[in-house]
Amino acid sequence: MKNHSISPKALANSLWQHRNLIRDLARRDAVGRYKGSFFGIVWSLITPLFMLAIYTFVFSQIFKARWGGGGSDSKTEFAIILFAGLIVFNLFSECINRAPGIILANANFVKKVVFPLEILPCVNLCSALFHATISITVLLAFEFIVTGTLPSTVWMIPIVLLPLMLLILGLSWWLAATGVFLRDIGQTVGIFMTALMFVSPIFFPSSSLPGDWKILVKLNPLALPIEQARQVLVWGTAINWDEWMIYTGIAGVIAWTGFVWFQKARKGFADVL
Repeated sequence: MKNHSISPKALANSLWQHRNLIRDLARRDAVGRYKGSFFGIVWSLITPLFMLAIYTFVFSQIFKARWGGGGSDSKTEFAIILFAGLIVFNLFSECINRAPGIILANANFVKKVVFPLEILPCVNLCSALFHATISITVLLAFEFIVTGTLPSTVWMIPIVLLPLMLLILGLSWWLAATGVFLRDIGQTVGIFMTALMFVSPIFFPSSSLPGDWKILVKLNPLALPIEQARQVLVWGTAINWDEWMIYTGIAGVIAWTGFVWFQKARKGFADVL
């Protein structure tokens, strides 16, 4: 049986060595999900716009929500702020919801000893990043039409998303490996993601919460990426580098431990599948 190294260097080498395969599989996944539909890949644009319209209508018209409980009455400003948070959440949600079934959906690869199973979560992430990029482009276009300008910090959004991508990979490796042996985890993750959406600062700013709740929000893995995405995409505020570095360090540890668990658990995939 092939020995699978679990060092951080082995992880980096594997991803770099198979970068072309990751790119090709991600392209096939991103385009393939719309195969046979009338609008095709345009659905990747229609879906976020539709959800943006629904959420904006419900929270700004029915619940009369305003950012921070007051301030501007602009519906377009509320839509931009809301959409920026949803982009980050959707990136995380799409990857994590699919993670428990990645190996199950690609069982034919398990018996191919030479196939690098560890890249499957990366393929999933790259596919989700494609849709996130489209959403960010739509957001910036809408923001430019409404305000006539764009923040000078827009270029920092890849830096904001980098530690989140590490976190996504780590959790995806954990869930992908565990999902092979514990099939119920897929249902559990779906429930958790629904709850996470409403406790994340998507529809409200963290500053509007009481003191004790602010501490709990800090423990939310999506709180910092969502707020920093808004800072660079909407408000033109630079990244808080101290918070970013701490988050990146924690995400890096989670990524590596997830990879270690995946490499150890993969030895039993063939027996279960």
